[in-house]
Amino acid sequence: MSAGNANSLTSSGQQSIEEVSHPLSAEESVLSSPDTANAAISLAEKDLSLLNGTPVDTSSPASSSSLVNRLQLDDDLNGETHDLFVSVDDPKKHVSTMETYITYRVTTKTTRTEFDLPEYSLRRRYQDFDWLRNKLEESQPTHLVPPLPEKFVMKGVVDRFSEEFVETRRKALDKFLKRVADHPVLSFNENFNVFLTAKDLNSYKKQGLALLTKMSESVKNVTGGYKLRSRPLEFAAMLDYLDVFTQKLGTIDRIAQRIIKEQSEYLMELRDYGPLYSSWAAFEGELQKPLKSVSECVTSCATALEELTDDMSEDFLPVLREYVLYIESMKNVLKKRDQVQAEYEAKLEAIVVRKEEKIGAAWQV
Repeated sequence: MSAGNANSLTSSGQQSIEEVSHPLSAEESVLSSPDTANAAISLAEKDLSLLNGTPVDTSSPASSSSLVNRLQLDDDLNGETHDLFVSVDDPKKHVSTMETYITYRVTTKTTRTEFDLPEYSLRRRYQDFDWLRNKLEESQPTHLVPPLPEKFVMKGVVDRFSEEFVETRRKALDKFLKRVADHPVLSFNENFNVFLTAKDLNSYKKQGLALLTKMSESVKNVTGGYKLRSRPLEFAAMLDYLDVFTQKLGTIDRIAQRIIKEQSEYLMELRDYGPLYSSWAAFEGELQKPLKSVSECVTSCATALEELTDDMSEDFLPVLREYVLYIESMKNVLKKRDQVQAEYEAKLEAIVVRKEEKIGAAWQV
């Protein structure tokens, strides 16, 4: 990819989306030669692993059930067929001496042969969803895992056990699971299967603690003492684009927050003025009818403004926040790619040093 194409990714609307070439579109031309194609095949046959040696699954699923045994489980799919359908509903509050938390019912319907039963219904709490996402990121580091809603922070909401907070989170968790279920690779991940079918996740969580600890230590060791020589141009362009996009979304978010605040203050005034004009009309003779009309008009304006404010708070702002969370997910994927490159470059330097040491030892002999 040329430098011109890289810079075009950060432009603000000067190019249409059709004109922007995909950053990885150069792969096809690179792999077109026999030598590079053979090299790519030999690399693909090798055992891929993470920094600590954990095997990584980058292959596409080869389940016969996904290709043959298809069942339309939802009537509102515009003719599309799915063999895996999940939903999150029925939040319940649990109070104990140690903690208070919310659980959600996760319902699964499927015709895949990987599942023992055609339907499951289990209860999961937020930390279970968080465990699933971490496992997906760990086992599928080359894929973009959909984001989860933030754990405690939600703009405009203080009580995380309020009906508004719980319902907003339920919708976000439902969207997260549906995106994973529709993904051609993530939906076949064994951790996703465990999440949907296992009655108790505690045993599976304990199995992954030691692995996550070793992996984090390995990543720190690699990235702590080594700096990348140069990031490939296409990935540098992606990161620059994400940074610019984050700044623009932040500006839009701040403006939207200010608009909502001013609308809310104006709404309070309208709610006070409506009854005031109505009371005034009761003491007037000739002005009674026009004053009642003004009162009705103010009430109508207050109702319309309240609907507009609710739409921005419930539909517009969550979408903005979701974009920000997706950007963070993409940056994490790019960061992991940099970590792998750093490890690769460090090993190459170690090989060069060993060769030089062997040559020096041979000269001394």
